[in-house]
Amino acid sequence: MKKPDIVSKGANHTAIDIGDLDRVYEYTLIHPKTGAELHRLFVKDHTDATGTEISFQSLPPQTELPYFHSHRKNEETYVILSGEGKFQVDGDCFPIRQGSVVRVATAGVRGMVNTSPEQMIYMVIQSKKASLEEYSADDGERVPAEKLW
Repeated sequence: MKKPDIVSKGANHTAIDIGDLDRVYEYTLIHPKTGAELHRLFVKDHTDATGTEISFQSLPPQTELPYFHSHRKNEETYVILSGEGKFQVDGDCFPIRQGSVVRVATAGVRGMVNTSPEQMIYMVIQSKKASLEEYSADDGERVPAEKLW
């Protein structure tokens, strides 16, 4: 199974290189519950993340995800990086394309289909619902640092 390259790792960071996004299909995994081979890369373990799971995924042309699903604790945000298709949440089906961003609450039953003749590349960010207390400027703090570039 293909693994991303570690670019840099220290006490407070891990940087990886997953390669060209149009080659995300080269990453595969066997789904632990369905046994289906999926073209996706989960980066949580590769980056030592503790608060989010991010995955990069490829959906072949004219295909759909093999199942609908929901979550118990985590909401998901889908970012469509290339391709186009349709996304369904509960009884609502709507078009998606490069640049679409879809947030789905835990209980939302979700699925999607790639209706284009090219692969669809998308990123999914998964995080615990209602866990974001402060963000951006409210959570950030300016500190002096030596620039190394």
